[in-house]
Amino acid sequence: MTKASPRPFRLTTDAAATYRNIDAVGRTTGANPHELVELMYRECIAALRSAAFATEKRQLPIKSERIARATAILFALESNLDFERGGDISRTLATLYHSLRGQIVQASLGSDPAPFRAVADDLAEIAGAWSQARAA
Repeated sequence: MTKASPRPFRLTTDAAATYRNIDAVGRTTGANPHELVELMYRECIAALRSAAFATEKRQLPIKSERIARATAILFALESNLDFERGGDISRTLATLYHSLRGQIVQASLGSDPAPFRAVADDLAEIAGAWSQARAA
Protein backbone atom coordinates (compact mmCIF):
# COMPACT_ATOMS: atom_id res chain seq x y z
CA MET A 1 0.00 0.00 0.00
CA THR A 2 1.49 3.36 -0.98
CA LYS A 3 0.89 6.57 0.86
CA ALA A 4 -0.76 9.39 -1.02
CA SER A 5 1.14 12.65 -1.02
CA PRO A 6 -0.45 15.36 1.11
CA ARG A 7 -2.32 18.17 -0.63
CA PRO A 8 -1.46 21.79 0.18
CA PHE A 9 -5.15 22.51 0.79
CA ARG A 10 -8.34 20.54 0.77
CA LEU A 11 -10.95 20.91 -1.93
CA THR A 12 -14.38 21.23 -0.44
CA THR A 13 -17.89 21.46 -1.69
CA ASP A 14 -17.77 25.13 -0.67
CA ALA A 15 -16.34 26.87 -3.73
CA ALA A 16 -15.82 30.14 -1.86
CA ALA A 17 -13.75 28.42 0.83
CA THR A 18 -11.64 26.68 -1.79
CA TYR A 19 -11.05 29.99 -3.57
CA ARG A 20 -10.03 31.67 -0.30
CA ASN A 21 -7.51 28.89 0.35
CA ILE A 22 -6.02 29.19 -3.12
CA ASP A 23 -5.99 32.99 -2.90
CA ALA A 24 -4.21 32.94 0.47
CA VAL A 25 -1.52 30.59 -0.83
CA GLY A 26 -1.00 32.79 -3.89
CA ARG A 27 -0.66 35.99 -1.87
CA THR A 28 1.77 34.56 0.67
CA THR A 29 4.13 32.82 -1.72
CA GLY A 30 7.31 34.86 -1.97
CA ALA A 31 6.17 37.59 0.43
CA ASN A 32 8.72 38.97 2.87
CA PRO A 33 7.94 38.96 6.62
CA HIS A 34 6.85 42.61 6.62
CA GLU A 35 4.42 42.01 3.76
CA LEU A 36 3.06 38.94 5.55
CA VAL A 37 2.32 41.01 8.66
CA GLU A 38 0.47 43.57 6.51
CA LEU A 39 -1.49 40.77 4.85
CA MET A 40 -2.34 39.26 8.23
CA TYR A 41 -3.59 42.61 9.50
CA ARG A 42 -5.78 43.07 6.40
CA GLU A 43 -7.16 39.54 6.64
CA CYS A 44 -7.90 39.88 10.35
CA ILE A 45 -9.68 43.21 9.84
CA ALA A 46 -11.72 41.72 6.99
CA ALA A 47 -12.62 38.68 9.12
CA LEU A 48 -13.77 40.91 11.97
CA ARG A 49 -15.90 43.07 9.69
CA SER A 50 -17.40 39.92 8.18
CA ALA A 51 -18.12 38.62 11.68
CA ALA A 52 -19.95 41.89 12.46
CA PHE A 53 -22.02 41.60 9.27
CA ALA A 54 -22.79 37.93 9.95
CA THR A 55 -23.82 38.85 13.49
CA GLU A 56 -26.26 41.45 12.15
CA LYS A 57 -27.71 38.97 9.66
CA ARG A 58 -27.79 36.15 12.23
CA GLN A 59 -25.58 33.95 10.04
CA LEU A 60 -24.07 31.99 12.91
CA PRO A 61 -21.89 29.56 10.91
CA ILE A 62 -20.24 32.45 9.06
CA LYS A 63 -19.88 34.44 12.27
CA SER A 64 -18.19 31.47 13.93
CA GLU A 65 -15.82 30.84 11.02
CA ARG A 66 -14.80 34.52 10.79
CA ILE A 67 -14.21 34.72 14.55
CA ALA A 68 -12.05 31.61 14.39
CA ARG A 69 -10.05 33.11 11.53
CA ALA A 70 -9.52 36.43 13.30
CA THR A 71 -8.41 34.83 16.56
CA ALA A 72 -6.07 32.45 14.72
CA ILE A 73 -4.47 35.38 12.88
CA LEU A 74 -4.00 37.32 16.12
CA PHE A 75 -2.46 34.24 17.71
CA ALA A 76 -0.10 33.85 14.73
CA LEU A 77 0.90 37.52 14.95
CA GLU A 78 1.61 37.16 18.66
CA SER A 79 3.49 33.88 18.38
CA ASN A 80 5.83 35.30 15.73
CA LEU A 81 6.95 38.34 17.74
CA ASP A 82 10.70 38.59 18.28
CA PHE A 83 11.04 39.63 21.92
CA GLU A 84 14.83 39.83 21.80
CA ARG A 85 14.95 42.28 18.91
CA GLY A 86 11.57 43.91 19.49
CA GLY A 87 11.91 44.56 23.21
CA ASP A 88 9.15 46.75 24.66
CA ILE A 89 7.37 47.04 21.30
CA SER A 90 7.05 43.25 21.07
CA ARG A 91 5.81 43.01 24.66
CA THR A 92 3.25 45.77 24.01
CA LEU A 93 2.04 44.09 20.82
CA ALA A 94 1.78 40.71 22.60
CA THR A 95 -0.39 42.30 25.28
CA LEU A 96 -2.49 44.05 22.65
CA TYR A 97 -3.03 40.90 20.54
CA HIS A 98 -3.96 38.93 23.66
CA SER A 99 -6.42 41.63 24.71
CA LEU A 100 -7.98 41.83 21.23
CA ARG A 101 -8.45 38.05 21.19
CA GLY A 102 -10.18 38.27 24.56
CA GLN A 103 -12.49 41.00 23.28
CA ILE A 104 -13.37 38.90 20.24
CA VAL A 105 -14.11 35.81 22.32
CA GLN A 106 -16.27 37.87 24.69
CA ALA A 107 -18.12 39.46 21.75
CA SER A 108 -18.69 36.03 20.19
CA LEU A 109 -20.99 35.17 23.08
CA GLY A 110 -23.38 38.00 22.25
CA SER A 111 -25.37 39.32 19.34
CA ASP A 112 -23.93 42.84 19.12
CA PRO A 113 -21.77 43.48 16.03
CA ALA A 114 -20.22 46.67 17.50
CA PRO A 115 -17.39 44.96 19.43
CA PHE A 116 -16.16 43.25 16.24
CA ARG A 117 -16.08 46.59 14.46
CA ALA A 118 -14.29 48.22 17.40
CA VAL A 119 -11.55 45.57 17.37
CA ALA A 120 -11.28 45.88 13.57
CA ASP A 121 -10.89 49.66 13.94
CA ASP A 122 -8.20 49.23 16.62
CA LEU A 123 -6.34 46.77 14.43
CA ALA A 124 -6.67 49.07 11.40
CA GLU A 125 -4.95 51.78 13.42
CA ILE A 126 -2.09 49.41 14.26
CA ALA A 127 -1.91 48.31 10.61
CA GLY A 128 -1.67 51.93 9.51
CA ALA A 129 1.19 52.56 11.92
CA TRP A 130 2.92 49.39 10.66
CA SER A 131 2.60 50.56 7.04
CA GLN A 132 3.95 54.02 7.90
CA ALA A 133 6.89 52.53 9.77
CA ARG A 134 7.71 50.30 6.79
CA ALA A 135 7.54 53.27 4.42
CA ALA A 136 9.89 55.40 6.54
